[in-house]
Amino acid sequence: MPPGRETWWPPLGAALLGAAIILLIWGPGVVPPWRTGWMLSGQVGPDPVQYWLGWAFFRDDAWRWPPGLNPRYGMELSSSVFYADAIPLLAFLFKALWPLAPVDQYWGLWLVACGALQALFAALAVRRLGGGALAQVAAGGLMALSPLLINRLGGHFALGGQWLVLAGLWLWWAPPTRGRPWGWAALAAATALIHSYILPMVLALWLADAWRRRAWLEAPLVPGAALAALWLAGFFVLAEGHGTAGYGQMQMDLLAPLDRGPWGSLLPDIRSAEHPEANSSYLGLGGLVLAGCALLRPWRRGAWPLAAVLGAMLAFAVSHRVMLGGRLLLEVPLPPALLEMAGALRASERYWWPMAYALMLAGAGGLAARLGPRRAGWALLALLGLQAWDLRPAYARIAHFFPPTEARLPLRLGDPEWRRLAAQASAIRLVPAMNQGPLWEEVAVLAATAGRPTDATYLARTDPAAAAALGEAVLARLRAGEPEPGVLHVLRNAAALEAARAGLPGRLRRLDGVWLIAPIPPGPPAPTYGHEERRPPP
Repeated sequence: MPPGRETWWPPLGAALLGAAIILLIWGPGVVPPWRTGWMLSGQVGPDPVQYWLGWAFFRDDAWRWPPGLNPRYGMELSSSVFYADAIPLLAFLFKALWPLAPVDQYWGLWLVACGALQALFAALAVRRLGGGALAQVAAGGLMALSPLLINRLGGHFALGGQWLVLAGLWLWWAPPTRGRPWGWAALAAATALIHSYILPMVLALWLADAWRRRAWLEAPLVPGAALAALWLAGFFVLAEGHGTAGYGQMQMDLLAPLDRGPWGSLLPDIRSAEHPEANSSYLGLGGLVLAGCALLRPWRRGAWPLAAVLGAMLAFAVSHRVMLGGRLLLEVPLPPALLEMAGALRASERYWWPMAYALMLAGAGGLAARLGPRRAGWALLALLGLQAWDLRPAYARIAHFFPPTEARLPLRLGDPEWRRLAAQASAIRLVPAMNQGPLWEEVAVLAATAGRPTDATYLARTDPAAAAALGEAVLARLRAGEPEPGVLHVLRNAAALEAARAGLPGRLRRLDGVWLIAPIPPGPPAPTYGHEERRPPP
């Protein structure tokens, strides 16, 4: 379609279709902001509980600097709303709006927005690749119906921001303008405020575009915008705990894109790698056919930078441990220091996403080039229908994890005495301190409901040494019979119970099968968290 005849209704129609797809699969019950039961039921696992807790403590706390600090969630172990995976971009927005429009949860709105934005940017990219109106709408619907997206919106909500990758690909194919550097800077900053795993993908796409345009003067602007956003979100407040030894353990099997796993129904089941990220790279049968259509698009010399960064991210996804059908084909020795650095992005299979989306978009462009804009639209509509038919198991899977749930759920620690003790306490400790572990959900939700700080946490990254030191310090105080005044201590294991029996046998109580030490009145102010001493420079 000539630029002068471009209209906005096809991208808008695609966005509406993408939102409708999410609503049809998840149901409208997740959207109302006052409905938190579906997040706290535990049906999906601990992650939605983590997101809600990070937001609940953050919204009830005063604004700090940097604004992402969240000291009441974790106390000495706390870091920021960033590490609670609570999508800092939305947390900042809804905290600012809280006095005017209280929102108990915004993840239902986020799910729908991800479907809409996924389809919108896919449609905009297909427009640049020569697709007509129907092609834009159908391609947008197919991208919104991708198992790559559905899988992540089934629990890892922030990783549903895959539309950021599509936005980067759209910027690659969009005609150059004076505002292009600012578009990349805005995209990089938004990505940094959504999820750190997607940020390197977007920065790699920007690097390809800057390489093609020889726009090296943008180097301070775009990465600088991302770093500033990370600082605002509280990313740098955690000094230790980023790197791990996990790289190469959650890599992409070479057959993973063909492995239908629990999502598809039309292809035969095949074996691929077995790890927590397995079964997450399938494109759907419609998506696979569309990706294959990329061969119909003529190669252009200027595409080398994009091909290079996509190939590099694919290699990172496959890792140094090359798997085929669940069997190790090759292992390339890497220095331990490099493995530890790569471990910060240990779930490397996710770095298949940019290549997958680029191939599908190029496939839409290939159909437009071979069939013409109108007939390509009908072909894409047929592929959308094939995708919808193939993914029937996916709909049942999501329905299982997101069943109709009451708007609000009662506390799992149901004895009314818990509320009374929490109201008396200045803080609630779960002994010994650790990231996750037994009872963290029950105690953290109790603390959030009572408006009390707690060290019962689940964070994406923590400092293991700090957690171990805190756990031992609290155990030592209990053994000595000197618990912190005003603090409710909940004992999560035998070591904590043994320490309490040694130093405070007369103060032990049991509620709902859980041992505790009631706060010693009167309760003074909550303990100092030490963030003033640990804040990093801007």
